[in-house]
This record gives sequence, C-alpha cells and structure tokens, in this order.
Amino acid sequence: MKKAIVIILILALAAGGVWAWRARSKKKQAPKAETKIVEVARGPIAKTVEASGVVVSNLDVEIKSKASGEIISLPFDVSDTVKKGELVAELDPEDEQRNVNKTQANLNASRAALTKSQRNLSVAEKNLKTSYKTAEVNLKSARIKADEADAKLERTRQLHDKKLASREELDAAQTAAATAWAAHEQAKLRFDELDASRAALEVQRQDIVQSGANLESAAMNLELAQQGLDDTKIYAPMDGVITARNVQTGQIISSGISNVGGGTALMVISDLSRIYVTASVDESDIAGVAPGQRVRITADAFPDERFMGEVERVARKGVNTSNVVTFEVKIEVLSLNKELLMPGMTADAEIIVQMKRDAILIPASAITRDKQGRRVVTIAAAGGKTEERPVETGIESGLMIEITSGLQEGENIKVKQGAAASRWSQEGRNGPPPGMMPGAGPGSRRGMRGMRR
Repeated sequence: MKKAIVIILILALAAGGVWAWRARSKKKQAPKAETKIVEVARGPIAKTVEASGVVVSNLDVEIKSKASGEIISLPFDVSDTVKKGELVAELDPEDEQRNVNKTQANLNASRAALTKSQRNLSVAEKNLKTSYKTAEVNLKSARIKADEADAKLERTRQLHDKKLASREELDAAQTAAATAWAAHEQAKLRFDELDASRAALEVQRQDIVQSGANLESAAMNLELAQQGLDDTKIYAPMDGVITARNVQTGQIISSGISNVGGGTALMVISDLSRIYVTASVDESDIAGVAPGQRVRITADAFPDERFMGEVERVARKGVNTSNVVTFEVKIEVLSLNKELLMPGMTADAEIIVQMKRDAILIPASAITRDKQGRRVVTIAAAGGKTEERPVETGIESGLMIEITSGLQEGENIKVKQGAAASRWSQEGRNGPPPGMMPGAGPGSRRGMRGMRR
C-alpha cells in the first residue's frame, strides 16, 4: 500500500514538472508585444480585391479545312506571326483538280446540247412558217381549180341538155370537178398536219428548258468543284500568332464540314493585339467589383514586372466549384509591357475597388476595441500619459487603415509591434487582421503583397 502511494506521488511530481516545463517553453516562445510610438501621417491607400486567373488572348480561332486530303505544305510553325489572307496550309489538289476537269467537261456538253436544241427549234420554226405559207397558197390554188371545175361542169351540163355535148364529156367534167374538190380538201388537211407540227415545237421548247436546267446544274457543279479545289489552300482569317499546330506535312486530314466528327483541327491562331486576364473572384468580394476599375497584375513568370489593367466585364452568374462560388472577371491588360504576357500564364490580380490619394493613415494593429465595442486608439500624450480615443475608420488595406475622424495628422499613437504577427498566427481562431484577405498571413504570397502595400 505504501509502495503504491509512493509511486503515485512520483508520477504526480513528474507530471507537474512536465507541465511546468511546457508552460515555460510556451512563455518563452510567445512573442513579446513591444510598444512603439507612431506618428499619424497622410498618404495614399487603396482597398483591393485579390484574385488569381489565367492570361488569355483577345480571340482564338481554331483553323480547320473544308476539304479532305494530304497536307503538302505548312509554311508557318508555332509562335510565327501571320497576316490575314496568308497561306497557312495546303492540301494535295490532284483529286479536286480532276473533279474540276470532269465537271468542266459536263458543262461543255450541256452547253453544246442547249445550243443544238436551240438551233433545231429555230430551224423547225422557220420550216413551219414556210410550210404554213405554202399550205395557204396551195389551198387558194386548189379552191380556184375546184371553182373552175365546177363552172366547167355547169357549162358542160347545159350543153349536154341542149344535145351539144356528149355524155362522155359530161362525165369527164364531173370527174374533173370531183378531183379538184378532193385536192381542195387535201390542201385543208395540210393545215391540221402543220398544227400538229406546231405542237411538236412546244416539246422542243421544253427540251430547251431542260437543256438550260442541265447547263445551270453543270455550272453549279463546276462552281462547287472549283470551290473544292480552292479549299485545298487554307488562308489565315485574321492577323495573329499561331499558338498551336496539330498536324504535320504528309498527314491526311478530314473535312471540317463533311465529317461527322467535326474534322481535323490544323492549328489555332490567336489575336494578341489585346491581352486579358480572366480571374475568379470570390462571391464575398464580387459586390465591390465593377467595370472600369483599375487592376494591378503580377505573373509568376515575371516576378519583377508589374502590369496595369482595367476591369472590362463582370460575369452575372457565378460558378459553384466544391461549394465555393466564384465569378469570372475579365480584365484587359493596358500597360506597355503587356507583350510579355502569353496566353495560359497564371496571373494574380489586385482590383482596386476603393482608393484615396490623401488620407489619414495608421497601422491597422493600432486599432483595438473598448468595453462598448467601439474602435479606439491609444494616444501618447505629453508626460508619458496615454488615453483611449474612439475613431471612425474608412478604407482598410493590408497593415494600414484610414481614419476618417478622431485623429489629426501629426498626433502620436501607441502601436504594439507584435500585434499584427500575433493576430496572423491566430487567424484560424480569430480571423485575419483588419483589411487583410483570409489566408493572407505574413508568410503567404497574398500577405507579402499586403505588406508591400
């Protein structure tokens, strides 16, 4: 029993020693908040919204071919500059040229057939006109002959009645009259035959219409064949830079308009005359972002360069990714060194949503709250005295904050030097210091930018 009590006492003493050692270690590690006197001054301050994004071009055009075939020429490579109308790719034109020759022959045959039909119709119309005139003359002549035969028959009948003409003469006169009238009827039937010929002319006219349609179809086929031949040469649709080339000389490609899969993408031409950054802004910050605001831009590829831009467009609909809603903001890069930026680069943007060039500024760490929850600062008065004074604040930016009332330029305030670092270290429990984005601790990239400001 006594041995057990002794063991318990030893363990208790050991635990107490460990606790005391950890307490002293924590006390040693805890940053000492040294106080210093800071003079209230004037200067510029800006409230920014930070976002990351990607550099994009003004326009990217994927080039495809309307024709299919083997590539025989690719004059440009990636990063080459091209002008609108320059030849960027050429396919083997042999098959298309053969098709043009074939359709040209069909066009010539159709044109010849139309010409032949037109000439045949013209000849038939002239012959019909002549036949009508001949038929009219023949009909008149037959009528005259028939009338003469009737008159002769009448005279012969009268002479026969007076016994001055024989029966044979009378019969001959009757036969002659009948023959003359038969010839007259035959001449009239000729007009019916000519009317049938006139109807046949309508068939010939329809043949001409058909021949004309065949000629027009052949001309259209030739035009399509010529277009197919022209499509073997692909030209740049705009000025730009080739940012991707997906094919090589000798490769067989498929058409972009006749292939169900969309055809082969030859290359991408990008318009780099204007450069943009598409940045994703958190929904908690998007309310302050608007077109026309200035933007400071940095890129990982050029850590020593700074770029200036302007918000051009703010998306009206957010995108939910893993329960985080962001809005796309399109920023145009306007600085002269924008040519350094290339599409696909990552970039960080600081959108200046508020800015004052002449404001009363103090370190944000100088702000505390009194028992009433008011924001106060500690004034360093003469003789080492101090007083807490309520203040009203404006723009907060990183480590600095604007004072809109409660302080005057030149006054001295007390600031605890370790306060900001202490608040950063407790961000997980208490949130970031005033004016700093969540996650922007002193060791982070965003925190370092805040310190530079």
